[in-house]
Amino acid sequence: MSPAAREQGVALCVDYGSTFTKAVLVDLGVARIVARTSHRTTIDTDLIDGFDACRNALAAEDPRALEAPVYAASSAGGGLRILVVGNERLVTAEAGHRVALGSGGKVIDVVAAAEHPAFADRIDAAQPDLVLLVGGTDGGNPAPLVAAAEEIARASWGGPIVVAGNVEAQPAAVAALDGRAVVTAANVMPRIGTLQPGPAREAVRGMFLRHVIGGKHLSSDPRFAAMLVGATPDVVLTGMELLSHNGSAGRTDLVLVDVGGATTDVYSVVEVDPEDAGLAREVVATTPLTRTVEGDLGMRWSAVETAHAGIAAGLLDETILPPAERRRADPDWLPLSAAEAEEERRLATAAIRLALGRHAGGAGIARLDPHTPDAVRSPESEGRGPDLRTAAVLIGSGGVLRETDASNAHGILAAALVAPASARLPESPLLVVDDQVLLTAAGLLAAAHPQAAAALVRGVLDHAHVVSER
Repeated sequence: MSPAAREQGVALCVDYGSTFTKAVLVDLGVARIVARTSHRTTIDTDLIDGFDACRNALAAEDPRALEAPVYAASSAGGGLRILVVGNERLVTAEAGHRVALGSGGKVIDVVAAAEHPAFADRIDAAQPDLVLLVGGTDGGNPAPLVAAAEEIARASWGGPIVVAGNVEAQPAAVAALDGRAVVTAANVMPRIGTLQPGPAREAVRGMFLRHVIGGKHLSSDPRFAAMLVGATPDVVLTGMELLSHNGSAGRTDLVLVDVGGATTDVYSVVEVDPEDAGLAREVVATTPLTRTVEGDLGMRWSAVETAHAGIAAGLLDETILPPAERRRADPDWLPLSAAEAEEERRLATAAIRLALGRHAGGAGIARLDPHTPDAVRSPESEGRGPDLRTAAVLIGSGGVLRETDASNAHGILAAALVAPASARLPESPLLVVDDQVLLTAAGLLAAAHPQAAAALVRGVLDHAHVVSER
């Protein structure tokens, strides 16, 4: 970055997680984190309480934190829960599912209206934060999108809706949803084989900021809404996009696994061979950047589900169940003894292994929670995820990796990669821990401070906590 292009001052970047609120102070001029801290997420009172504690701690190291502009992301209160409605499961519903995941949402249900035209009760049962309605290609039959909108209108649920299907059918669909909070976006699949996620992703982000956050009653302080940029997974996805364009040369295939208290998210930037895994036959195009959310894999809120999934896959035994139950009952709990740290390691290794396997579409991986997307995977879906074997770098994130020593973080990541070749996991990656949450900070700053964000993200591979070659 040339001196003329350098920005001045500092920015405070905050991530309200399900368990902990993380905050870093970024010097924009040198694109470097100068102070960082964390505090338990104060979901029981007001999220701003945890923020104020973080800001005061940062100010003790650098007084500029008190006046710094604040950019925040949030996955507190369950994050952004999206229900996708499409027409056909293997076409528009699948396209909508991919777009919803890329928008920072946890997809709680995918409805294929052609198979289940009376689905209003599913919306009422799920109570999503937002519905993403897609269907049809541009210029195609408008009836399916309009019929789906009419069915949504029959639900007693009254949350916001993003309509991103056949553009010619959108006015009639919006009319059918009269009286509800609705926004339209360009069709996610304007033509068969073409996936256009950007406009819908922006619309979902806008709805998240305008309607979802207020509806969750996470804070009564107007500062909270003012500082929010988007849902945490959406912000991290932006960081991964920046890394793929600005990272070190020769490291094009990247994988990030973020182990949280409630979910384990996997992001990959992998060049796609259209002949691989039958992708040439897919009607929904596969994009190089892919994100999946595993709502039943986590270290606190989902610890028991992680334990059961690990036992079912032969990765854990039943001795892990009491420790998992303790963590779910008290999400603020932290390990104190060596034995408790070993329990953390076992749970984290299983969560990462399962999440990576599901992301890659590996054989033998199935969700146990029927309310998470793709709860039952058909045989033809196996192997349809991105092939991660050529990934040059595996980046680990989340408190269980960030708040431990290098050798333990390396052990967790390396142990998670011990799997048969059919799992299509990274074979010989550089293992990195983003212990300064650089990707989140870069994603938060991308719009307001693009030069600083680009420079910051380059440090993920060069200055992040590199734990080892596998």
